[in-house]
Amino acid sequence: HKVLHIDLAITGCSDSDGLDMYGLDGEEMWYADFNKGEGVMPLPPFADPFTYPGAYEGAVGNQGICKANLATCIKAYKNPEEKIAPPHSSIYPRDDVDLGVENTLICHVSGFHPAPVRVRWTRNNQNLTEGVRLSTPYPNADFTLNQFSSLPFTPEEGDIYGCTVEHKGLAEPLTRIWEPEVIQPSVGPAVFCGVGLTLGLLGVAAGTFFLIKGNQCN
Repeated sequence: HKVLHIDLAITGCSDSDGLDMYGLDGEEMWYADFNKGEGVMPLPPFADPFTYPGAYEGAVGNQGICKANLATCIKAYKNPEEKIAPPHSSIYPRDDVDLGVENTLICHVSGFHPAPVRVRWTRNNQNLTEGVRLSTPYPNADFTLNQFSSLPFTPEEGDIYGCTVEHKGLAEPLTRIWEPEVIQPSVGPAVFCGVGLTLGLLGVAAGTFFLIKGNQCN
C-alpha cells in the first residue's frame, strides 16, 4: 500500500530575523538556530536519531538569498501592507495528570500571521523560564501559522499556571490559565453500602418477626 507523506521546507527572513526549517507530516524535524550558530533537531526521546549533513551551512546561504529576494520583492510589489491575523491559544498537559508526577504543559498558539509570537509562562503569577521551549512557526493550509511552547512541571494542588501570548495582532496579551483538577473521593459507594446494609438488617428483622409469629400460630 502506498503511504502519502507531506515534506516541508521553509526559508524566511526579515531585516532582523531569519527562519530555516524542515518538517514532515506536520511535525518539526529540524531548524536552524541562528543565535547559537547550529542546527537543532527537536525530536522526542523515543525517536530514532538522524542527521542533516550540511543543513546549517545551507541555511546560512539561504538567508543571503532570501534577503536579496526580499529587497527585490518589496520594490516590485511596492511594499504592500502586511496582513495581520491575531492568534488563538490553548493550554493543556501532555499526559494524564497525577499530583507530584512530572509532566509537560503545552501552550498551542494558532491562526496568527505574521511571525513571531512571544510566549511567557507563569506559576502562581511568578515568571518561569527554566526548561521552556518554543517551536518554530509551522504553516497552516490557509497560510496562517501555528506554534507550540512547552513547560516541564510537576503538578501540585493549588498551583495555577498561565500561558501569555503577545503578538502585533493583539490589542493586549492573551492569557490562558490551567490548574490541576483534584478529584475528591466519591461518597456515593459509601452511601449505597450503608443504605443496603440497613435494608438488609431490616429484612432480617422482619423475617425473624414473621417466623416467630408463624410458630406461635401453629
